[in-house]
Amino acid sequence: MATATVTRAQSTSSVPAIPRPSASALIVNERNEILFVQRNPKANSFGGTYVFPGGNFDPKQDDSLALTAIRETFEETGLLLASSDRSGEPDLDDAVLNEARNAIHSNHMSFSHFLTECRLEPDIQSLFPFTSWVTPVQVPRRFHAQFFITFLPHASSSGFSEGSKHSRLPTPDGGQEVVAASFLHPATALFAYTSGRIALMPPQFYLLSTLAEILQGERNTREQRERVYQLSRGSFGRMVINPRALGTDAEGRTVLTYEGDETRGGAKGRLHRSLVRFGKGGVPTENMLLRNFDIFSEIEPHAFTPHAKL
Repeated sequence: MATATVTRAQSTSSVPAIPRPSASALIVNERNEILFVQRNPKANSFGGTYVFPGGNFDPKQDDSLALTAIRETFEETGLLLASSDRSGEPDLDDAVLNEARNAIHSNHMSFSHFLTECRLEPDIQSLFPFTSWVTPVQVPRRFHAQFFITFLPHASSSGFSEGSKHSRLPTPDGGQEVVAASFLHPATALFAYTSGRIALMPPQFYLLSTLAEILQGERNTREQRERVYQLSRGSFGRMVINPRALGTDAEGRTVLTYEGDETRGGAKGRLHRSLVRFGKGGVPTENMLLRNFDIFSEIEPHAFTPHAKL
């Protein structure tokens, strides 16, 4: 299940739902493209939105949120972030991978059993924390979503071809959850969003906007990766963001504030918010990120909630 981390909906209960732990992976290829999955347009909530592959933590299968991200990415896209000790033996072919995806998705096989049988080790060490987001209290279904970032080919992978033109039906359930998987450059994805061709939720828009400033050009470089790793190792990677609606601006857009904003524990004049216009089903049709501080050196850690143990 792709983790969208919703930001607006109506609740039928006065008692906030407990956020479910979940994880998503931002996977960057050599052309600085990021892997997206598109939710089924007929889904009951946030249909058609573009999100990063991910889903809920499963205590029966996952011993960490990083493993959740790896398992869900495999189920949704066919990309397997795992290393093999099968030296001298050929890579797993598509038939084996597709059969495993079907079995895991239908709960006929555990992900750990598949890895053990194929002598694979999940590339946990290749995933770096890249903020976490908590669904607002008024939303009936809430998530605490940990986002990770990784780079190909520095993470081992098999069973997937890259490129923005590549698309396939990624789910083994006939597309009930997601209907396509593709790599998109941050600049391309943001242009498609502002042009109304794709839909993004606030967390995805926020992270995509952040990466668009770093992953420039069509060839990934060591310097770009190091800047991303610097963010992950610093206060940015540890941020826990709880979006909160402050009201509306003069144009009728919702003012969505984040920790570190002047209204949320930040210094006077500090802006950490988005101006969002929500459309049908709570899906944003417009989003403008206002962040007037340097995310490498000027994040105020005291304004952020300590990272929860999920």
